[in-house]
Parts: sequence; structure tokens; C-alpha cells
Amino acid sequence: MTPERCTFGPFTLTANALLRRGMAIPLGGRALAVLTVLARADGQVVSKAALMAQVWPGMTVEDGNLTVQIAGLRRALGQMPDGQDWIGTVPRVGYRLISGVAASPALPPISILPSLAVLPFQNLGGDAGQDYFADGVVEDIITALSRFKSFAVIARNSSFVYKGHAVDVRQVAKDLGVRYVLEGSVRRAGAKLRISAQLVDGMTGVHLWAQNFDGPVEDIFDVQDRITEGVVALVEPQIQRAEIQRSRRERPESLDVYDLYLRALPNAYDPRPDANAQAIALFERVIALDPNFAPGRAMAAQMYLLRVAMQFAGADESDAKTAIAHARAALALTRDDPMVVAHSGLVLLQVGREFDTGLGLLLLAVSENPNSAELLNLAGIGFLLGGDLTQAADYLQRALRLEPNGFGTHWQLTGMAHIRMAEGRYDDALDWALRSQAINAGYDATHWMLIAANAYLGHWDEAHKYLGALQKISPGISLSRIRLGQKPRDPHRIDVLIEGMRLAGLAEN
Repeated sequence: MTPERCTFGPFTLTANALLRRGMAIPLGGRALAVLTVLARADGQVVSKAALMAQVWPGMTVEDGNLTVQIAGLRRALGQMPDGQDWIGTVPRVGYRLISGVAASPALPPISILPSLAVLPFQNLGGDAGQDYFADGVVEDIITALSRFKSFAVIARNSSFVYKGHAVDVRQVAKDLGVRYVLEGSVRRAGAKLRISAQLVDGMTGVHLWAQNFDGPVEDIFDVQDRITEGVVALVEPQIQRAEIQRSRRERPESLDVYDLYLRALPNAYDPRPDANAQAIALFERVIALDPNFAPGRAMAAQMYLLRVAMQFAGADESDAKTAIAHARAALALTRDDPMVVAHSGLVLLQVGREFDTGLGLLLLAVSENPNSAELLNLAGIGFLLGGDLTQAADYLQRALRLEPNGFGTHWQLTGMAHIRMAEGRYDDALDWALRSQAINAGYDATHWMLIAANAYLGHWDEAHKYLGALQKISPGISLSRIRLGQKPRDPHRIDVLIEGMRLAGLAEN
């Protein structure tokens, strides 16, 4: 075990935090220092004198101070499965951390993820009823955020110890061992309630995101639900963006599994062939370093899916098999992470043509976390390819409402264009496709919609313009190649695009 990070039983000790299965356990600075000294000894006895010298350097303190810290640590750690304390006493000598037998051979995946504390929101109105409302909002936010598995959320009983106190966010982050802090306030102004929320980087104190949410006082429960939904939907992508930026600042030689995973994500949301190849390479490195990191497996599967679906140069049957293999491996590792379940489910649906299995997994994922725009996007695409179009549109439009400027917004907009094409609503399809093109002009499928919709509407100049643009971004594109990568359950959903592009002049081979 190293001083920087060590594990024993369900615990992980870092330079400034103690975590149990990824959740921070509040400890004072002295208690953390005592535990660190014991951990560095790697199961050996540390004398009282040595502990006193290292935890209170240059100070004269009574032995009782050490006894108090040891007692507090024992309460925080609880007992081992056999009833022993994690910290053993060697009479008249000192203490040792009993970690050898129960030491964890590997860190659980969640422990490498960032963590977040949601502080009690300040009541700026002074009304006690409003105070209860503020606490209820925070509890709902904590519960909803805990459904995301891309970060760990500190339990309410840890963050609520700061209720009623003026705090320094950076100190709170250090005390709780978290990287991000969500804080906010509640104010009543006439017949309206205003909730203000801010996401703060706990290391620097810099505000990453802030927004106000308003609602009528008389509809307080509806307001509470909408505020929770709004905050939760926006916090997760902001943390993801901040984590990606943090990983880019790390030196390449210091990158671990999670940092490599973060570096791959921007390429994963970019539908161009070169970005897809880079994403696959990085996710394969993640899997090589940790074959049991389920998010890496699921995202690798998704990248191979994109390679096959868009028929990027060199795509073949082996890519489809690799996608399915990674998806099955991810599901075998965990079904507790809705994002892993959804990505894997979409791969089995789209590449494996296991439509009922895939739809079932997507429904399970959305039920586990209904406030994730990315999950709703995946479900919408899945239902577009293998389910009910009305349900597909509901998922995609809700994803757009929750996160209108997300990483994958062009997928949602193009998905809506595809739905309208399948319904024969070509004017609407064109509107959705133009919105997608404004965000990402390099996505092949957006051009499929633009070409086909304009052709059916008799806008031949526009259809030919977009056909020329498609042929530039995807040299060698043909109807047969598109058909090879797109195999929905209902053939009409791709045939309507194929026929429109044929009318515009796209060749069969």
C-alpha cells in the first residue's frame, strides 16, 4: 500500500479522504492523519510515541488526544465481518491497522470516479416552511443524482452537518473528500419561489455552472419536481465536461484507467471516422488496463456499433462481433449502471438484431435514471430502430428538453428527423435535420435526411447540394453501403430514406 492511495476491506484511503465503496466518510484532519500513519505501516504496529510525533509534530499533547482520535476512527470504520475492530490495540505498545487478511486485491470501479457533495440550500426568506421546502429539494436532488454512476454522491447525513453554517466550499470539499460541491439558495418573491443552484470545483472554488429555477408558490410540489429534474439533468454533463478538461491537463504518462476513459469521450460523441478510430483505440487501452471497468467495455461496444452502422472505411463483420462481445462482457460485469445497460442494450438491438432484448434493457436503464438526457437519447434511437415511433419521439424530445446543448444533441435532432421521415412528414423532417446540421455539419445521417426530405418535397437544387456535401464527407457513399449498416426491425424506416436519396441521384453501388 502506498501513502497516496491504499485499500483495505471496503475502504479506500487517499491523501485527503477516506471512502467506503466510493462514498466519503467524514473525518477530521487529525483522525485522517492517524489513519494515514497506520496505513503506511502496512499492518505493522506503530508505537504511541511515533503516532504522536507524526500527527502532532513539534507539539506537546496528552496521550488522551490520541485515544480520542483512535476511538473516533473505530466508530467511523465500524467492525470487520468477524467482529474485530479495524484498528487493533497492542497493550503498552501502540496500534496497528488490521488490513492484511481483508485487503482488497483491486479497487472497485466507482472509487476512481469523481465525487459530489450537495450542501443544504440556504433559506434567504426566513420562513420556516420555506426552510423545509429547501431541505426537501436538496434531499430529492441527492436521491436523483445518486442514480448516476459516473460520479459518487455523498450521503445526506454527511453534507447536512453544514446546515446553518457559513462555509468555505474548498474546506468542505477537503473535509468530505469530494471534488465537486453543489450549493444553492431558496427565496420567495411574492407568489413565486426562486431556487438558485451553483456547481463549484471544490479544489479551486471556481463556479462551473449556475442557474435559477422559478415556480409558483401554490404549486409547490410540482415546482419541487421540476427544480429537481432541472438541476439533476444539468449537473451530470457539467461534471463530465469538467472531468474531461481535468484529464486533458494530466501528463500522458500519469493517466490511469478513468483518465483514459475521459480522454476518449469527446471522440465518442464525434461521428466522424477519424474520431471514431481514436475513440476505439483509447477504449481498447482502457480495457487492456482494466478488463473489469464496465463503462469502458460498454463505450467500446458503442464505438464499434457506430463504425458498423455508418460503414466507415474498413468496417467488416469482425467489428460487429467485437461490438456484441464487449456489450455482453459489460452486462456480465454489472447491471447496476444504467448507462452501461443502455449502451449495451442498443448494441445488442442494432448490431445483434436482438430487438426485444435490447428494448428491454433500454427500458430498464431509463426506469433506473429517468433524468439522464443521454439515456433518453439512447432509448429514443433504440425505439426508432426497433420499437414504437411515438415512444421514440417522446424519449428524444425529453432528452432535448433536459439538455438542449448536450454532447449528442445532433443525434437527437437527426433521430427526430428520421422519425418524421418514416411518418411521411417531410416538412417537419427537414426542419429537424436543418437544426442538426447547424450543430454538426459532419454527420452523414443528417445529410441522408436533408437529401431525402428535399427530394420528396421537390426541392431538387437543395437535394443535389446536400448530396454533394455528403459525398465530400463520406467518399464512396452508396445506397448499398447505407443499407448494409442500417437494418431496423421495420424495413420501411430505412427504405424511405433510400428511396429519397435514390430520387436525388445517389448511386446504388
